[in-house]
Amino acid sequence: MNGMFIDTSLCVGCRGCMTACKSWNELPGEKTTFTGSLQSMPDTTPKTYTLIKFYEHEENGRLRFDFFKQQCFHCGDAACEKACPEDAIYHTKEGAVVRNYERCIGCDYCQKACPFNIPRIDTQEKKMHKCTLCFDRLENGEIPACAQTCSPGAIKYGNRDELWEVAQKRLAEVKKEYPKANLYPSDKNALGGTGVFYLLINEPEFYGLPAEAKLKTTFSLWHDVVRPLGKIVPGLALGATVIAAVTNSVKKQREEGHGE
Repeated sequence: MNGMFIDTSLCVGCRGCMTACKSWNELPGEKTTFTGSLQSMPDTTPKTYTLIKFYEHEENGRLRFDFFKQQCFHCGDAACEKACPEDAIYHTKEGAVVRNYERCIGCDYCQKACPFNIPRIDTQEKKMHKCTLCFDRLENGEIPACAQTCSPGAIKYGNRDELWEVAQKRLAEVKKEYPKANLYPSDKNALGGTGVFYLLINEPEFYGLPAEAKLKTTFSLWHDVVRPLGKIVPGLALGATVIAAVTNSVKKQREEGHGE
């Protein structure tokens, strides 16, 4: 199985990958508003599948930029696929997680289930959009457009096992300059093995990622308990859903309280 390795230590923030993605997928440009950052826009959208995020911070008295390519992880055990009530999300034989346009109803269950909050819903079109790993290119023996265009070589596509070995060797080198560097996900088999993995030069939380790549607790409860129960006892399942929602709300309030 193939995969994509993104080495953030090599990324220069040129955004060539974003341009290549827009071009290949025939996605329109979007009007943005300056927010005080050199980042193109605050987040990905239904018309922007990948985004180079700029993290500006001071280091040794100097301004420093760190970059992160936000996109779908293409999980082997994809929560979005499990959550979709219309079976509109599936894996291609190349491992890409894609959406069947006709079946999608834009319910946003996939977005809520995703550990990385990747799917984007076009509320007018009522369809979900996200990175497709250029599955149509893969089917024709080509690599994803972003990997094809990356001049610094920060995006690599190929045999996943071989890329993981390359990533580990690269990590050992990068750690000499960046002690906090790590591979993300740290577990090669997390979420069934993600089709996309990173070398980060800072902790995952620095980039807005969960510390550990795993399914959300609320999704696991819904998928493993509430959903199966609903097929047997609809009323009981509804009650379980309400309890889960209240519990999650209380937990969130407590966490916010501790953060004050």
